[in-house]
Amino acid sequence: MMADRDIDKAWALVIDSNATSRSVMAAQLRDLGVGTVKQTARVNDARLMLEHKPYDIVLCDYHFEGTNLSGQDLLDELRRENLLPYSTVFVMVTGEATYAKVMEAAESALDCYLLKPYTADALRERLTEARRRKRVLKDVFDALERRDTDRALTLCVHRFSKREPYWHFCARVAAELLINANRPADARKIYQAVQRDRPTPWALLGMARSQYLSGEIPAAKRALEDLMVEQPQYTDAHDLMARIQIDQGDYSAALSTYRIAVGQTPGCLLRMQNCGTLAHYQGFQEEAVRLLDRTAAIGMRSKLFDPLSLMLLALIRFDMGDLKALAAAHELIKRYAERHASPDRLRRFDEATRALRALGSNDPDLAAATIRLMATEMEHEHFDLEAGTLIISLCSRMPQGSLAADEANELAHAVAMRFCVSKAVTEMLVSAAGRATSLVEVIRQGHAEITSLAEKAMNHSVRGEPRKAAEALLSKGAATRNAKLIEMAGAVVRRHREAIDDSEMLLEQASTLQQRYCQPHAHLAGLRRHGRSPGGLVLRA
Repeated sequence: MMADRDIDKAWALVIDSNATSRSVMAAQLRDLGVGTVKQTARVNDARLMLEHKPYDIVLCDYHFEGTNLSGQDLLDELRRENLLPYSTVFVMVTGEATYAKVMEAAESALDCYLLKPYTADALRERLTEARRRKRVLKDVFDALERRDTDRALTLCVHRFSKREPYWHFCARVAAELLINANRPADARKIYQAVQRDRPTPWALLGMARSQYLSGEIPAAKRALEDLMVEQPQYTDAHDLMARIQIDQGDYSAALSTYRIAVGQTPGCLLRMQNCGTLAHYQGFQEEAVRLLDRTAAIGMRSKLFDPLSLMLLALIRFDMGDLKALAAAHELIKRYAERHASPDRLRRFDEATRALRALGSNDPDLAAATIRLMATEMEHEHFDLEAGTLIISLCSRMPQGSLAADEANELAHAVAMRFCVSKAVTEMLVSAAGRATSLVEVIRQGHAEITSLAEKAMNHSVRGEPRKAAEALLSKGAATRNAKLIEMAGAVVRRHREAIDDSEMLLEQASTLQQRYCQPHAHLAGLRRHGRSPGGLVLRA
């Protein structure tokens, strides 16, 4: 019996390590009328297949023999990185009928789950219902696909307010759209309404996210701490807590948080990368190697993989004196660069690894020349925090006397003056400097200089001279390319526009500098910065 009238056009993917179970599930889908059914036994292979082709139906086992990866890990990462179309129905098959597993399924926006053993009729009923839900909410999904967020928000708020079918899901989408529109207070009202109706972990987490985005950091942390006690397996809460800790420059606490998250989801590629990078910057090199090696082994062909992992492995291998492993890491970087287009970033990784290998071959002059070449880009717009961190990492490893007198300190000072916009960034650069105490002192001095420049400029505003404040901030911002000074200049002009005769000219100068030098950090503490806050529902809008 066909599940629905269009199922003959559907493509399905069956993911199960057991060949017999896989064949049975594939046969069941064909009996339901599914037009094309593909199979795979491995989670990593499934990830790649789903990254490169959309499927209408995914039937995935929860447990996989011989690996820490689970079907839940796969779904979490695909949802988190926006790699599943809204139209895809994802069905989890599990023999573990525990509350925690069912909760995980619900929280990850899973369409449905089946408990083993199940009948063909049960599969048909679940699949039919899930596909019906997709059809009922098609107008919402279509609006999101078109990036018509206003339309999607209107539809979701209507269904939520009228308590129409699937209003819980629509409430979650509406709240996410409001957060994306920088309206956390309005999103919080929806989360609170859901929580009053039927308490759910995602609504509790949503309230914490709203507090975080509103700048209510202590309240957000308290809410997260309570949630992690009540729902210790809810790892999205750990993701948000780690983000807050990183933003505050508390990398040690963030590492502890990610260790818990990795322990709960040992197959999650992104969390392994995050934990490995933090372990490296906190000096736990054996832990970092174990985690980063694993991410490279299982994830290099994945869109979720960050090649920074390879660069960090090269730095660690050099520090351990393992030149053979360093050469292997370099080969991986070159192979990755051949397959991916990111010329500036991957070229820097290649150059930095060449410098490390030159140092390993007792050729500090070649390493110094490479560092100087990389530093010539420091004034360019595409030179980012990661590039600055890399230069400091290399300088900290140069033998004494291999660079001209104070040259390493001058490079570190230039990087600090450009990128020290907060405690979090400063601590990032300090971590990169490692045990090179002179570089650490220079970086901290640079942060203090930026703070002092900002305070002196703002004193003009306090004395009723906002134009002088804006001019001072623009002058120092242009000289250092420091985003904090540039953004403060624009804020001063906008606030005192009426009192500044040529405010439009100053705003134009600030806007030009902002466009060139105030791009969001792609990485902080070596962690990729995503366009959504952790724990959020992934929307292509």
